[in-house]
Amino acid sequence: MPDGTVGEADTLVAIGANLPGADGAAPLATCRAAAAALDGLLGLSLVGISGWWETAPEPPAPGSPWYVNGVARLRGGADPAALLAALQGIEAAHGRVRPYPNAPRTLDLDIIAMGRLVRAVPDPVLPHPRAHLRRFVLEPLAQVWSGWTHPASGLSVPAMLSELPPAPMRPLG
Repeated sequence: MPDGTVGEADTLVAIGANLPGADGAAPLATCRAAAAALDGLLGLSLVGISGWWETAPEPPAPGSPWYVNGVARLRGGADPAALLAALQGIEAAHGRVRPYPNAPRTLDLDIIAMGRLVRAVPDPVLPHPRAHLRRFVLEPLAQVWSGWTHPASGLSVPAMLSELPPAPMRPLG
């Protein structure tokens, strides 16, 4: 996907899973289904999807399966709160429960950024408050929009990645 001014208002959504879906689907299949469900959601168009990555749980959780992670790039306008609610609806349809923070999950959809919007309240906080600290978000984000810059810090994806330590992750074939 080419970079440029056309994408300045684009929305980035991180997609991840490390448990079978409610239908028994493998995490990769659930992530692919979630990416497909994003196209047309609230009038948004899916204009890019990264490759899929296997990543170790962060924070490390003994016995927790590795995650499948990717990033979707969407175009079009949407209300942040409405988008968050719609994403949580997709998660619920795939059996997402929240028993405790950082619990293994059937599906996780996080809004990383909505254009250049910066907001602390109400939910969702934008840009995502920890995206710049997560290699498992930034590596696939670089595939879908290498020229993206963090709306608050102004840092590029390569600059943010250079500040992070290596992390256990590998591209899925």
